[in-house]
Amino acid sequence: MRGGAVQINWHDTKPVLTLDINPVTGILATGGADCEIKLWTISSSEDPKKAPGVAYKTSLTYHSSAINVLRFSPSGEHLASGADGGELMLWKLHSADGGEAWKVLKTLSFHRKDVLDLEWSKDGSYLISGSVDNSCIIWDANKGCVHQILDGHFHYVQGVAWDPLSKYAASLSSDRSCRIYINKPSKTKGIEKMSFVCQHVVAKIEPQTVDESKSAKSHLFLDETLPSFFRRLSWSPDGSFLLVPAGSYKCSPASAPTNTAFVFSRNDLSRPALMLPGASKPVVATRFCPVAYNLRGLNSSSSTLFKLPHRLIFAVATLNSVYIYDTEGVEPIAVIAGIHYAAITDIAWSPTGKFLALSSQDGYCTLLEFENEELGTPFATSEGKNVLNGKVNNDHIEELTVEHSTPPCGRTVESRKVEEQMVDRESTSAATTTEVTIKAAKKRITPMAID
Repeated sequence: MRGGAVQINWHDTKPVLTLDINPVTGILATGGADCEIKLWTISSSEDPKKAPGVAYKTSLTYHSSAINVLRFSPSGEHLASGADGGELMLWKLHSADGGEAWKVLKTLSFHRKDVLDLEWSKDGSYLISGSVDNSCIIWDANKGCVHQILDGHFHYVQGVAWDPLSKYAASLSSDRSCRIYINKPSKTKGIEKMSFVCQHVVAKIEPQTVDESKSAKSHLFLDETLPSFFRRLSWSPDGSFLLVPAGSYKCSPASAPTNTAFVFSRNDLSRPALMLPGASKPVVATRFCPVAYNLRGLNSSSSTLFKLPHRLIFAVATLNSVYIYDTEGVEPIAVIAGIHYAAITDIAWSPTGKFLALSSQDGYCTLLEFENEELGTPFATSEGKNVLNGKVNNDHIEELTVEHSTPPCGRTVESRKVEEQMVDRESTSAATTTEVTIKAAKKRITPMAID
């Protein structure tokens, strides 16, 4: 792995609040406090010692306020952008003389305040958005109108996620709750209409203590003092589990809370099945690599926690670092820290899994490039292709679970400790899948296992 912060003028030195990579073309889109969307081509250097770079393509100017979230549709032909003041736009790719052009297709008007996060449905027909007005809205992208309003939260909705199998949706708020919605279609005049109802409100958990009579429920998520606008949660591309940031776990009522991201198994979304601790700062964003990989068959007890026939890679971003995990273990396979001088705001993978991009409030973006098969061998069977396309049989996926476990206090993973590294903005070098060696380590972490 190689990479670092790309030293260019991304958004007139103003904060870069969001980014996404087109799932078809690999074009990088960034949005910032300068009210513009910018498109870039990602390029890999022929020199193995040099970091990947970008080439500017064009700017999309229509918003009048800071852009908080960008997401390409699964087809790559549309782009949704959410901004301050409730602005939400749909852009469409058009053929033009000498190339392509993105033009505003629809303006989605209903949110009264800042739009902080959004995500498309797998078929690109709908999208869900979360706002400072405490609501989630499901939009009909084809008609450009509100399909349903989900208004159960009591504070800002800072993250939303859409199940790739279209059975569930999820939202995360600074009211310290994660709400899971299930699609229960209603029929009107014989026509089935999608309708989501809240199935679970996940907010507190009861820590395991020796004296059960003294146990007390503690909050699972951080409150509004979290210094970030975003809590970007995400579903795995096969729909088998949900990854939720901004976690805070206490082993006992008297213990100090641990920053974490929670893993929810699809077959039980009422409580977290796994926690991914070790971060010194709060987790603000999660994102899955869109590629499924073959299992490596590691002889580790932790690898039995994820009941998957394939291996998935995902990135977890804290305010100042990025942890990369796979589903064959609970400890990170790489940790990169010190990349930016201000908070990380968003993360995105390229469609081939070769690049990972990060944006930051310091006005810069980081690009990380992985060598061929560094993350593994793509899961190339027909079933693997279905995983990527979101066409796995629902009943089969319901059986792919994460074992529920309670994290014991003081337990650490001794088999693979990962150095938390500092990435200098001008220096890059190679890294293995178990240790990042971009610069000398400043701090050692020992992620907690759950058994």
